Amino acid sequence: MLIDTHCHLDAAEFDADRDVVQAAARAAGVGCIVVPAVEAASFAKTRQTVARYPGCVAAYGIHPLYVGQAAEEDLAVLRQWLARERPVAVGEIGLDLYVPDADVARQTFFFTEQLKLAREFDLPVLLHVRRAIDPILKQLRRYRVRGGIAHAFNGSRQQADEFIKLGFALGFGGAMTFSGSTRIRAVAAALPADAIVLETDAPDIPPAWLNGGRNTPAELPRIAASLAALRGLSGEALAALSAANARRVLPDLFPHTFCG
Repeated sequence: MLIDTHCHLDAAEFDADRDVVQAAARAAGVGCIVVPAVEAASFAKTRQTVARYPGCVAAYGIHPLYVGQAAEEDLAVLRQWLARERPVAVGEIGLDLYVPDADVARQTFFFTEQLKLAREFDLPVLLHVRRAIDPILKQLRRYRVRGGIAHAFNGSRQQADEFIKLGFALGFGGAMTFSGSTRIRAVAAALPADAIVLETDAPDIPPAWLNGGRNTPAELPRIAASLAALRGLSGEALAALSAANARRVLPDLFPHTFCG
């Protein structure tokens, strides 16, 4: 079974055809989809989305690109949702230093406060790490959590090893399918087998064959095949090890019938 460990199925880009998108993913063999929220205002929509579709599970968090419109009171809201809903993870959280004029101090405040919540509730985290791997690792060493997934990993092997030491798996998706992405492909090919999970980040980060079009979770089998080819495995073997890794770092997947 394929597990998409990061898919924004609740995004507005899917409002017109979400049923079709989810059905296509199931038909393609994607049995479980982790849907991370990005802001407190979207928590209810995330919950409604996962409740509608078997095999979909939620994470709740405040994305670094949404902290500019977030209030500190949103952290209290998040705490209430974590206590009431018991999601599979806190996420999507992290830092994004790619955007111009990023408010690093504000991003860091929301990131560290959410790490504290993850630690309080003993939940893993789904990390957004764009151009911010070393600052994120610094905070993870300061605020130890039970691990999780470094989503859309695109760092060095040394950085990957540091995440692994802290109990994290590394998420690989569409970016890895481009032949020109030599560094990420080399890392994905050489990492320990128990460090890899699959993701789409749909509707974002489309794989090479979509030519920049909307990504969907139904693309996961081809993404898995691309990674399998890099590692000299069958697609089935890669799917199985990725699913086992996802269940290890996101242990609350187990209670869900289609994910366990």
